[in-house]
Amino acid sequence: MASYGIVRKVPLSYEEALARTREALKSEGFGVITEIDVRKTVKEKLGEELYPYIILGACNPSLAHRAISAEPEIGLLMPCNVCVWDNLDGTSTVAAIDGKTLFQLVQNPKVADLAETVRAKLDSVVERVAAYH
Repeated sequence: MASYGIVRKVPLSYEEALARTREALKSEGFGVITEIDVRKTVKEKLGEELYPYIILGACNPSLAHRAISAEPEIGLLMPCNVCVWDNLDGTSTVAAIDGKTLFQLVQNPKVADLAETVRAKLDSVVERVAAYH
């Protein structure tokens, strides 16, 4: 299992997990600014089939502003990705980047507290989705 993400298998359909993930992101102050339908892209570009899989690029404007003000290059690590995929067994998986692990790349103490905050908020997002069943 990846050590750079917060990952939970949830007893929800893909559609329900995706909707609840969007709701949970909003409740934690994140907006979805990018959306990549990996299944659709793989089909269009490769002609291959893939289970439903989406990458949501989430941004909390307040935290992003603070981070970029402290470290302009941190934009290379943004937005925070949150993935939802269909396990094809009536369950789905919700996964979010662990902001603390990601921000370890940045050697600026001004963003250390932000990393903790991002991690806590994204952990809350995943746990909110998991708690809906």
